[in-house]
Amino acid sequence: MTPRHTADPSIGSRIQARRLLRGWSIRYAATRAGISHSTWSRIERGVQAADNRFILADLATALECSPAELAGTPIPASDRAAVAAHAAVHAVRQSLVDLDTPFGEAHTRAHGERSNPPGPALTRAHGERSNPPGPALTRAHGERSNPPGPALTRAHGEPSNPPDGPGRPVAELARDVALLDSLRQACDYAGAARMTARLLRDLHIATAGPSREPALRLLCDVTFMASSVLRNLGHPADAWLAAERCRDAARATEDPVLMAYASYARSCAATACGSFGSGLALAARALDDLEPHSSRAGVLEMRGSLQLQCAHASRGRKLLDDSRAWAVEAGDLARHTGETTTMGLYFGPTNVGIWRIGIEADGGDPGQATEIARATNPAIVPAGFRQVFYFADTARALARLRGRDREAIRLLLIAERVAPQHIHTSAMAQETTRALLERSRRAAGGPELRALAERLQLT
Repeated sequence: MTPRHTADPSIGSRIQARRLLRGWSIRYAATRAGISHSTWSRIERGVQAADNRFILADLATALECSPAELAGTPIPASDRAAVAAHAAVHAVRQSLVDLDTPFGEAHTRAHGERSNPPGPALTRAHGERSNPPGPALTRAHGERSNPPGPALTRAHGEPSNPPDGPGRPVAELARDVALLDSLRQACDYAGAARMTARLLRDLHIATAGPSREPALRLLCDVTFMASSVLRNLGHPADAWLAAERCRDAARATEDPVLMAYASYARSCAATACGSFGSGLALAARALDDLEPHSSRAGVLEMRGSLQLQCAHASRGRKLLDDSRAWAVEAGDLARHTGETTTMGLYFGPTNVGIWRIGIEADGGDPGQATEIARATNPAIVPAGFRQVFYFADTARALARLRGRDREAIRLLLIAERVAPQHIHTSAMAQETTRALLERSRRAAGGPELRALAERLQLT
């Protein structure tokens, strides 16, 4: 059903409603968040855009809720593809849950096995350090790897037994996975989400067949992609569930690169939930675990991607020096690897620049973000899901600089052309547009901005 066209409340309105529900004054709430009461007041009133991920996480922590609850999930009724993408989320979620569903007694008796007891779908990382070290992390701590979760059977660390039924050939499934990845990279979230639920079921069946190993690797890829799509659609808890399933499949392969790949997915999902400490611990530990496997294919690209995630999570923890040190390490490694497409991560100098733009835009130095953007050519990375972050994050940075609104509007419009579904469902893009629109009432913002605001249902 097409959602009814209603005005979506701003993030500031949600923050105010949550604060009033708790019966707190602005001064008290701001003290809990570690920001000034005047900043809190400006955000509530919509005078200051709430399009900073780190500040939004601080506000959510103060209000004892998740960042997603404050950001909301904008779904413009005029964008049928975005509506379809969100409509498919439930089916993806159900398929992810079913990967961990124990089977009935008849199935258990037929196979002579005891099914695993169900457990919580979402768990905190087992035994993580609350304060992980910075880039100088040593590899000699002898840490114990995370114990298997409920999706793992007895001694082999495999996903729970797949249901009975005829399976599709793995070669056919591999073609579908390649198509799914092309849709994800183009930010066609509707197309990707529609494919994901069935692929998860079919690959689950295939893991019990003669092509178990390639099926597990494909399952690792699909759960990783599902986590990415769900996160970008504004469903971070579901993204965490998908990343957990990615971990289960990766462990079953016993491939250290895939296990690091899954840790990267879990770290990204954790930071999207506002858990920057957990995200940092997951990425740092994965770097430790990769150390003995440095000669394997894909390790350098995986290391660089994990270093970028450590830089992002460190900034969220307000560890500025650590964040910049991680980013420098990633940049040095990128100069060694050059531009790559390994595992769809696109690690290389260009993507390092795109990550740094986002980190500086959120970390409070928009001028530095725009300088990095000036030296970065997003066209080098032939993937919309990276290019859109270049344009949207640079627009956010420009919108915070005096006299740069027209440039910000131009880049937002380019971002919308590159990945309309991403922009139309992005709370950050919505907040930036809302702030620009408010300022345009005092200084001509032009018909293009008003048209964008209408597409985002801000008017």
